[in-house]
Amino acid sequence: MQVLRDAETCPPPPHGCVVTIGAYDGVHRGHQAVIGTVRHLAGDRGMATAVITFDRHPASVVRPESAPLLLTDLDQKLELLQATGVDYTLVVQFDEVRSKEPAEDFVREVLVGCLNAKAVVVGEDFHFGHQRRGNVALLREMGAELGFEVIGIELVDGEGNPADGSRPVSSTAIRETLRAGDLAAANAMLGRPHEVRGPVVDGDKRARELGFPTANVAVPNDICLPRDGVYAGWYLRPDGRRHPAALSLGRRPTFYEHADVSLLEAHLLDGGDDLYGEPARVEFVERLRDELKFDSVDALIEQMGRDCALARELLT
Repeated sequence: MQVLRDAETCPPPPHGCVVTIGAYDGVHRGHQAVIGTVRHLAGDRGMATAVITFDRHPASVVRPESAPLLLTDLDQKLELLQATGVDYTLVVQFDEVRSKEPAEDFVREVLVGCLNAKAVVVGEDFHFGHQRRGNVALLREMGAELGFEVIGIELVDGEGNPADGSRPVSSTAIRETLRAGDLAAANAMLGRPHEVRGPVVDGDKRARELGFPTANVAVPNDICLPRDGVYAGWYLRPDGRRHPAALSLGRRPTFYEHADVSLLEAHLLDGGDDLYGEPARVEFVERLRDELKFDSVDALIEQMGRDCALARELLT
């Protein structure tokens, strides 16, 4: 996959392109269905495939006070898009100027001028451009003028099938299920375990004193975490090694009356080297229980042992 970052200088594919547009946060099953249609059409027509996305979520510029937390950072999003097999991803810098750009200008500059779009595939509820005035109807009107077809596709459910009367897969729905603690539903909509990333940082080493040393993963504040609790998951190291892990996400109420933020701690079930400072990737596979306040440290240690045993059973 070729990553393009400048719409003004990108070389238009000579035989045309089948294109889709969106924030693509999470690259979930709904996004995958759209890209599947893009690839099928492009294969039939002998054209290239392209995804247009943004370097940040547009809401972080348009309405920063209520912008959603992200399911994926830009690097992970690009990795996931590459795995879909598209030829190009154009990363558009979304800033104040871009937010005020009329939808018509975006179509002419980016879709046609940069990518030589001959077909545009989007969900039927797609909106874009200044004040979200662009939609499928506008795309079809401009396509008739500029020489591209517009295909609006149905939304899909968590199994990748047409949603019909059920709630469709969306980044918003995934965030809501993560916050509600329904990891199984979130992972089903994503089509994979929810993953977060961050460096391993120093902690108070309390878990080590309890006999369960952990890697404290500093997840950026703009990334969506699941609801506080204990999870079974995987810890992925930079060299590609995968470690089964018991994950604790929370504010550790047994030791602290009040904590400002939740802490993500990963206990590697098969041990590990010194992890401090390395970039970590953590996959949440299954929720084990809520975060609890224990009456004693011994009771906490006993529960941690049960959590680790259950996590090991689920991951093997």
